Amino acid sequence: MRVEIWSDIACPWCYIGKERFEKGLARFAHRDEVEVVHRSYELDPGRPKDTIDTVVEVLMRIYGRSREEAVAMEEHVAGNARAEGLPYRTDDRDHGNTFDIHRVLHLAKARGRQGELLDRVYRANFAEERSVYDDEVLLAVAVEAGLDEAEVRGVLADREAYAADVRADEQEASGMGASGVPFFVFDRRYGVSGGQPAELFTQALEQAWKSREAAESA
Repeated sequence: MRVEIWSDIACPWCYIGKERFEKGLARFAHRDEVEVVHRSYELDPGRPKDTIDTVVEVLMRIYGRSREEAVAMEEHVAGNARAEGLPYRTDDRDHGNTFDIHRVLHLAKARGRQGELLDRVYRANFAEERSVYDDEVLLAVAVEAGLDEAEVRGVLADREAYAADVRADEQEASGMGASGVPFFVFDRRYGVSGGQPAELFTQALEQAWKSREAAESA
């Protein structure tokens, strides 16, 4: 069975949702027969590449909140992350365009290192004081995940490298009615939106598996 996960590295609920999904998957009896595929989705595709703001500034602008309210929103998300055992910093965290990150994630997928890179990028973005919107930082994180430095530099230098793959993922998400992330699709039978509790993911896996068995029997 295949589970596809649309997410954006800038999305804290994707960071949390990935952890909750993996906990739900660990409780699923057929977990060794599940293929997990991560797909691209940009929350802010129109943002210029070199425009970097802090997350608090973005929350203030998008939601019309005061600085104190925006900080409280970040602290609320941080509490959810920490409850799952995930480190999360709230001070001066950056927000920027994620298109290049998704392109490098597609390179990692082609090299069998997508899971490793996704974990490293999430950790750098949410837990460490490293801006993955900077090409040199992203390069260093990719190398830590096992990718070849020269190959990553080549992808970053060529704006069209893996660009079609990113756009195809986003078009597919739009075609399925996804208006936000994280968005989980179970064997193209069931969809789950948001960073739901681990128990719900286990139930979705079981339901999709039963539906698959029924279809195969028919």
